[in-house]
Amino acid sequence: MAGVLGTSIKRREDPALITGRGKYTDDLKVEGMTHAAIVRSPYAHARIRGIDTSAAESYPGVVAVLTARDVAAAGIPGVVPVGWLLPDLKTPAHPMIAADTVRHVGDAVAVVVAEDRYIARDAAERVAVDYEPLDAVADVVAALEDGAPTVHDDAPGNVAFDWEIGEKDPVDAAFAQAANTVELDLRNNRLIPHAIEPRAVLASYDSSTGEMTIHMTSQNPHVHRLLMTLASLGMPEHKVRIVAFGSKIHHYADEAIVGLCSLKLDRPVKWTATRTETNLTDAHGRDHSTHCAMAFDGEGRITGLRVDTKAAMGAYLSTFAPAVPTYLYGTLMSGQYDIPAIHCHVTGVFTHTAPVDARGHLRCRAADAPRRRGDRPRPDRSPQAELRARRRLSVPDPGRARVRLGELRAGDGPRTRDDRLRRPLP
Repeated sequence: MAGVLGTSIKRREDPALITGRGKYTDDLKVEGMTHAAIVRSPYAHARIRGIDTSAAESYPGVVAVLTARDVAAAGIPGVVPVGWLLPDLKTPAHPMIAADTVRHVGDAVAVVVAEDRYIARDAAERVAVDYEPLDAVADVVAALEDGAPTVHDDAPGNVAFDWEIGEKDPVDAAFAQAANTVELDLRNNRLIPHAIEPRAVLASYDSSTGEMTIHMTSQNPHVHRLLMTLASLGMPEHKVRIVAFGSKIHHYADEAIVGLCSLKLDRPVKWTATRTETNLTDAHGRDHSTHCAMAFDGEGRITGLRVDTKAAMGAYLSTFAPAVPTYLYGTLMSGQYDIPAIHCHVTGVFTHTAPVDARGHLRCRAADAPRRRGDRPRPDRSPQAELRARRRLSVPDPGRARVRLGELRAGDGPRTRDDRLRRPLP
């Protein structure tokens, strides 16, 4: 690896991709290919009283129109599973296509397959859905209040999970004995991803072999194949081949819907999200409300850290949603600070919004939180403030920091701290 590690390597794939000479999923064409358009709910919460697909089915160029009834008739599992479990996690079913109730704007209620994408989209507008709008809740804090609209009947109080890590009693003792304490409320806003190419899927089923090839925008084809075959399409895993590169790791209903269309029609089917669909259905990120508190001794050393986070899950549990605000967040609370007692409590909350999953995880926010709290008692640049900052770090060894909830490896803690002290306060 001489000449590679530690050196800047010029990327060779970029020029073609950014000058129109690359090949994205939507550029792929195969013989007999059809195009899909997904009909989506305009309501955050509504009961489906009926769907009339006759006008779409009779539209010239339409091959098929599928609803939840067709998913059931296909005899497949027909759901989108969660890929990470926690103790006592509530896992309400996430249907590929909603049958009775929609739970967020963009929830799929039907799919139209046609000879070209424009016909498919025109026909999709002719699918008539009779909705009964219901009360909805979009705010993670409001969803936990008494009387809030219920997202799932099998998740009372809209609680998906109640998780904690650390040592509550030592933290309580640290606060009881503290010379100074500081509290802070943080709101980590919801994020929406936007890739150069929106999510896209091309599924090709071959009835003669019982095999399916799926091109899609994903960074982890193995996870997608496992979840899609196991819980969505019910096919043997070795019969599905996935070719992928793209936006994160999540398994979406749309990919399974397109696979089902190809399976039923025995023809290749392509779907490419519009930018509007990207905003409505790509897994969002974060959406946390956090109250945190820090205790200090008389010398300015941190003696305790208490964090309580309400983390939005959206309407359904996305692939790794339960892991993001727990093991990928709570375990990192100390950062490089020497904090002898930490307790982190996280409540996962269902809301009538798009599902939330990994978008940069919460690592940056978890690492930033102790610094934000630590600066609050006396935000100044005095020698005393610098001394306090140096005492809080736990990094005598530049390559390793032992922290309360784990171990940080690599990096140069003292240099990072000194650089932090030279920068202006936010």
